[in-house]
Amino acid sequence: METIKVLAVGDVVGDPGRRALKEILPRLTREEGIDFIIANGENLAGGSGITESTVVELFSSGVNVMTSGDHIFRKKDGEALLEKSTRILKPANYPAGTPGIGSTVVTAKNGIKVGVLNLIGRVFLKTVNCPFETADREVKKLRAETPLIFVDIHAEATSEKVALGWFLDGRVSGVFGTHTHVQTADETILPKGTGYITELGMCGPYQSVIGREIDQVLKMFLTQMPMRLDVARGDARISGALFETEVETGRTVSIRRVHEKVTGSERTNPA
Repeated sequence: METIKVLAVGDVVGDPGRRALKEILPRLTREEGIDFIIANGENLAGGSGITESTVVELFSSGVNVMTSGDHIFRKKDGEALLEKSTRILKPANYPAGTPGIGSTVVTAKNGIKVGVLNLIGRVFLKTVNCPFETADREVKKLRAETPLIFVDIHAEATSEKVALGWFLDGRVSGVFGTHTHVQTADETILPKGTGYITELGMCGPYQSVIGREIDQVLKMFLTQMPMRLDVARGDARISGALFETEVETGRTVSIRRVHEKVTGSERTNPA
């Protein structure tokens, strides 16, 4: 049976994350035969929010759809970019009237339609609409166009992500978590054919505290004072998961973690 390979990568943090995608994705796409790439881009610009230039950079590296989360509107460009693009997603369970769309269907380079749904959790985050009810509604809409559906659940709580995976098992091809920046080792195929991983991890500087300068974060924790938290430098990596999924049924037949490091010199001016 024909399959499609979909790569999902975690939160892309600042210049190191964008550089890592630019350097690694073209080679990885060739070597693995990847057909479609999803990346969470809410931390693209200086570690928080998006700008037009950073979004262009993300898509030029080979990404097909950009998902997001709670930082998507931190830069002034965010609202306008969401309003004009069908490849940049906000969480679908944000309140009515929030700019942008929360799900989309995009044609892969091999001509196959892929649905992508973006959700945000409610545990330890701002109160938004129910991600489970929203998922139920949006998945029904997407399945009218394609059985290939991948869901980014941007959430703090492991339990909320795991629960959503079970809730959607058999109705979507893949469920993956973002937001916490540390890749989990629980990739699996659920009983009804949905590929699942609790957290994809981070694309960005790994000699850091989830992407930020170590000394600044330590001072913040030690003093409890407000601190400027800059994007860290060097040791750029990408982290995510590769799904192989049956085109006709939408069932995932394999899932494995991806974690690769950029070779070469550091940048001294992350932005």
